[in-house]
Amino acid sequence: MANDRTDRRVRKTKALLLRGLIQLMETKDVQNISVKELSDLADINRGTFYLHYSDVHDMLRQIEDELFVEFQRIIDRTLTPDSAIHSLQTTLSEVFVFLERHREMARVMMGPHGDLAFLNRLKDLVQERLDSILASKLASGDSCYLEAFIVSGCVGVIETWLNHPDPPAPDVMATICGNLLEKGFLSA
Repeated sequence: MANDRTDRRVRKTKALLLRGLIQLMETKDVQNISVKELSDLADINRGTFYLHYSDVHDMLRQIEDELFVEFQRIIDRTLTPDSAIHSLQTTLSEVFVFLERHREMARVMMGPHGDLAFLNRLKDLVQERLDSILASKLASGDSCYLEAFIVSGCVGVIETWLNHPDPPAPDVMATICGNLLEKGFLSA
């Protein structure tokens, strides 16, 4: 019971800090956010902050790592060379549900004050997986351009969706994105 109470308090503290970080990243780059500013906004003692993180960059890195692990599981489970077309809709659905679950963090991470390295890390993962899928479909060495176009296009769709004041549901977005990909690129 004591561990459950502690875990609940830790989760609550981290959730307050996450909300504060998201709020600050709306208007500031992470390097301009201080522990004091974040702790004050979250109404958390700085000492409590330091129980969990060494600094704001460490906090952001830990959050990014958790998001990346979850995203990689989705890609590993759904986007495989053997079933690329059959699992495309599943992959897109799971990605949009993942993004909906982490909407605010995803929006600030992809926004003007976000972390470009994290976005590039996610893009690299998808491009690497696409490379193995498209290499078997395309005879020429042009697959790298198609991969870049697909990934950048999907990122643009995701950014638009995350910033839309009345966004469609994740399943609707998965269908839209899937139709764009299947009819525009993967039908050849």
